[in-house]
Amino acid sequence: MQETKEIYCNQCGKKLKMEHDILKEDAFEARKQWGYFSGKDAVLHSFVLCERCYDEMISHFKIPVKITEVTEI
Repeated sequence: MQETKEIYCNQCGKKLKMEHDILKEDAFEARKQWGYFSGKDAVLHSFVLCERCYDEMISHFKIPVKITEVTEI
């Protein structure tokens, strides 16, 4: 029996829409493997943000994110 995968926004806790293990709403996914010269040597951090929480996060940036229009998805 296959287990159904569930994905939640790490910021607000919202359960993201999944259908047949396919994410049906877009989300921001981040992964960072920390290396030497950090306080987190050899540790992997990962998180997911729903679009609303992503927009809220970047609204506080001193330097705006670089946005490039993509013509093919």
